[in-house]
Amino acid sequence: MENKGLLQSDELYKYILETNVYPQEPEPLKEIRALTASHRLFFMGTSPDAGQMIEMLLKLTGAKKTLELGVYTGYSLLLTALTIPEDGKIIAIDVNREYYEIGRPVIEKAGVEHKIDFIESEGIPALDKLLENPDNKGSFDYVYVDADKINYVNYHEKVVKLVKVNGIIVYDNTLWYGSVAKSEDLVPEVLKQGRTSVLQFNKALATDPRVKISTAPLGDGITICRRLY
Repeated sequence: MENKGLLQSDELYKYILETNVYPQEPEPLKEIRALTASHRLFFMGTSPDAGQMIEMLLKLTGAKKTLELGVYTGYSLLLTALTIPEDGKIIAIDVNREYYEIGRPVIEKAGVEHKIDFIESEGIPALDKLLENPDNKGSFDYVYVDADKINYVNYHEKVVKLVKVNGIIVYDNTLWYGSVAKSEDLVPEVLKQGRTSVLQFNKALATDPRVKISTAPLGDGITICRRLY
């Protein structure tokens, strides 16, 4: 078991997963998580404890029209598809369809592929295209962002216009392996660029009057935003 979380104790993280998360994780999600575990970029997958929180947010808000930016193999996408109503819809954007195809057979078998509109594209042009349609502005109940961190600030400026007032935006990796709280000289080189982008994003988000935020130390850190106006 790979401890992707921020808890310093592997034993405590294992306890949380085995006691609270895995027993309630639907079988299709277990299957797609197992498929992802053998992929060379397995660490890009949504952690199941963060997924559990996302499922609760979707249910509490009654989300029906959703947007996902960054799909990878589709764990969070499948979770959303399983959670929203039968007539719910997800616009899923990712630059790499090959990774999505890894999890797609599981999504098909789960009977929820009809809820998904997959768009193979860079994030910015895809969001710009959505914003060209006035009907999309302020229409999404829920947005999940787990894409390139260097563009998080740019993504936020676009998705905050797409989500409805009181709608939810969730950003993943906002604690970036705990590096945001470390001195730069202690951060591995491979994490430095992402750390800089995440630090800038977190600072911008905290001062954005359009949203109310809460950061949860689940997985690699998720920041939950509610649009105020």
